Amino acid sequence: MTTVDPNTIAQATSAGSLAASTAEAAKRAEDMKNQFMTLLITQIRNQDPLNPMENAEFTSQLAQMETVNGITQLNKTLQALSGQMDMTQSMQAATLIGKEVLVTGNKISTGSSPDDPNTKVATPFGIDLISPAEKVKVAILDGSGKAVRNVEIGPVNAGVVSLEWDGLNDSGEPVPDGAYTLDVSGVGADGSAVGVEALTYGQVSSIAYSSSGVQLDLGLMGARSLFDVRKIM
Repeated sequence: MTTVDPNTIAQATSAGSLAASTAEAAKRAEDMKNQFMTLLITQIRNQDPLNPMENAEFTSQLAQMETVNGITQLNKTLQALSGQMDMTQSMQAATLIGKEVLVTGNKISTGSSPDDPNTKVATPFGIDLISPAEKVKVAILDGSGKAVRNVEIGPVNAGVVSLEWDGLNDSGEPVPDGAYTLDVSGVGADGSAVGVEALTYGQVSSIAYSSSGVQLDLGLMGARSLFDVRKIM
């Protein structure tokens, strides 16, 4: 199983917005350059022959023009790099098709096993801890918000942890088939709260690329951003 670095994903998913912003910046820089040249030529044509522009002043204005030109070239370079990042990101994301992933979310469902109707099967889930926790509490809630199963684990290291539910309540009895939600909380060794996020399961059926970046089609889970992926199983 492969854990995904959120920082890497954040950089990748920003490629689309970076391309748009650099293109806009390049256009502004080009417009500024044209306006500057027009102003400089007009100034030279209309200068007082008896009091022409000093060499130092003229050199200074040329230097400003070169600065504007440099910014334009830099923006064009960034735009080209952004396009390459977009292509690389899309190709890498395509390898996720068919993969099972854990993404941010608190949904979990259970049903009967196709092999044994008397056996419950629940979708995998997980937690993402910002820092180590002495204890993590996981509550599985039904549609009315009532906890049907309470689980306590610990100590737990920081990072992504995969978990499973047997589809039973606290009394060891099977719960009705259907959708449930997760409620998670963590406590550190000093008793203070620890940041913890619930993770839900999905299977990637297709990849789409939009202005907001790469989107994963997770079937019933809907479309999710590549940035939401925490683990590839």
